[in-house]
Amino acid sequence: MTANSSRHAFFLRSFTTNESAIRAYVRRLLPSRADTDDIMQGVALVLWAKFEQFREDGDFRSWAMGVARYEVLTWLRDRGRDRLVLAGDVAEMIADETAIDVAQLEQQRVALQSCLEKLTPKNRSLLLESYGSELMIQEVAASSGRSIAAFYQWLHRTRRLLLDCVQHEVAR
Repeated sequence: MTANSSRHAFFLRSFTTNESAIRAYVRRLLPSRADTDDIMQGVALVLWAKFEQFREDGDFRSWAMGVARYEVLTWLRDRGRDRLVLAGDVAEMIADETAIDVAQLEQQRVALQSCLEKLTPKNRSLLLESYGSELMIQEVAASSGRSIAAFYQWLHRTRRLLLDCVQHEVAR
């Protein structure tokens, strides 16, 4: 693989891994999903155009969020007369809070993954099936060998254990 194709693959991996978080960040600052789609196209283009400036050992998500922030603020400035658009200072305040939220959510996601791995494979599978769309909760309960009421009790206890575990992991 050439250096350019390797760098291109690194960009694609980094962007696709972080796209949903970047999109959520942008969406919180804009009035509509269509506006978000437009900004995300611009963000992707700017990220690719400036990717040579990015260090591979850097934090891609933080860098991409910074680019997204400037793209949103530019968009808001250009549409400042529209009554459905946030004022720039309000948008910056929300952007600051959103950046903090994104970091906290990522920390919680990592902690949840760690906590899920502590469950037995059978319990983890039952829990994930409970939130999947393929099976009804009654079917998952039946496959667990519990009554529906007993399964809901188990599910409640398991969620409580996961919440405690996540809070403990994040506190560390």
